[in-house]
Amino acid sequence: MVPSQLGINKADVATIHKRVVLYLYMKQTEKRVYGIGNPLIDIIVSVEEQDLVDLGIHKGTMALIGEERMKELLAFSKTKETSFSCGGSCPNTIIALASLGIETTLAGKIGNDENGEIYEKKLKTLQVKDELVRTDKQPTGSTVILVTPDSERSMNTFLGANRLFDENDVNTETVGQADFFHFTGYMWDTESQQRSIRKALAISKENNTTVSFDIADPFAVGRYRETFLSLIKNQCNIVYANREEARILFDNYDPYECCRSMGKLCETAIVKNGKKGSYVCHNGLIHTIPVKGPVIPVDTTGAGDVYAAGFLYGQCHNLSIEDSALIASILAGQIITQRGAQFSTEQAKVLREMLDSGFWCDL
Repeated sequence: MVPSQLGINKADVATIHKRVVLYLYMKQTEKRVYGIGNPLIDIIVSVEEQDLVDLGIHKGTMALIGEERMKELLAFSKTKETSFSCGGSCPNTIIALASLGIETTLAGKIGNDENGEIYEKKLKTLQVKDELVRTDKQPTGSTVILVTPDSERSMNTFLGANRLFDENDVNTETVGQADFFHFTGYMWDTESQQRSIRKALAISKENNTTVSFDIADPFAVGRYRETFLSLIKNQCNIVYANREEARILFDNYDPYECCRSMGKLCETAIVKNGKKGSYVCHNGLIHTIPVKGPVIPVDTTGAGDVYAAGFLYGQCHNLSIEDSALIASILAGQIITQRGAQFSTEQAKVLREMLDSGFWCDL
């Protein structure tokens, strides 16, 4: 299996010995990831810029909407080209990790409805351990993702059953057995969800579980800036932000300096800088990670989620911070070559074989 099958050019110089040693090392150090997130049915819609104006949607952001607004957007989507998939920021990361062979568990809340059944069946197919909790009080959450010709996405999320996930829904044993606990800023929009995360964080601390936090949305930073700064400083090991989230968090337009600032609060700080790559600060040392993907993306939906998956994949195999970030960049570069936030079974197979073999070292 070679990188050309993924549309990636292999570097001129390759070291077989390095790949063999890496392969043997990785096989000895596999770990488990537990995530709490919002299971959402993604409805991806191709739109024009004027459509966003007509709908009153601010481009490039995630808006939480009510049931009536969701009905309006669903009616609009029927007039456009659409596709469907299982989504949610944390679930995207967990699903990507599972497709690469990492043992994963996803917790969240779904409705007692058809969409909930679809979600559970999908997780089973993807070999993700299911700790989803059902409720009759709300339908399964959904997201209408409007994608403009420049591949920018505007997300409109009806949380539905997700809003009801609470501390009693957290499986203490599963969290305690995990090596990594991953969550996102989207879990901070209801008090019940906050309680669930705080419980998982307390369990993680007791069991020395590595905490991975993806800030995930600029609006979330605007609402919970001080809380997020406290979380990052006191309870997180690995933190991801894109340049806009980092700008709001640290009131600084320079992503490099934002990465430096965040690196003073946590062990590993990551600031994604779009087409310019990313910065990773680990124990005060900043690494510049090149972008690994097409200049013009097909769809950026899920790129940040998959980046997090790639980084955690490397950490699950005890790879260096720089190598983990390189894998993150490679996977994010691959996901934006297609519509949707998850790899197909065949793509995942090729990527997994490439990572296992060590060919990514030559990219």
